[in-house]
Amino acid sequence: MAAKKAEQALVDQWRDILALHARTQCELDRALHQHNLCASDFEVLDVLAEASAPDDTCSYRVQEISERVHLSQSALSRLIARLEKDGLVERAMCAEDRRGVRVALTGKGRALHGEVLPVQRAVLTRMLAGDRTE
Repeated sequence: MAAKKAEQALVDQWRDILALHARTQCELDRALHQHNLCASDFEVLDVLAEASAPDDTCSYRVQEISERVHLSQSALSRLIARLEKDGLVERAMCAEDRRGVRVALTGKGRALHGEVLPVQRAVLTRMLAGDRTE
């Protein structure tokens, strides 16, 4: 009986984590929509912004981004293509491995990231601190 209660508590905890993630993702999508971004778009921009200083042109391989944003390779490729079409990122062949693709922020992408960063961080602060009122 105690084992069953412990197992149920574990399942309940897992479902609470999933619910918090879903609510937070929805709030991020809603807040970022006015900037024509969704939460996944911002995550890619944020990962790329962390890769380098503002005057740097550092980039990540698509596989490295995929590991950080938890998207499938195909979903990430479509997302990157959309960001590239909007002029926010640029893709180039890897110098070290011509089969690979590197992605970097453009100036426009870095500017949009800087504008949207406080919005995303405010949503995270509110949602993860437990204050879910608007």
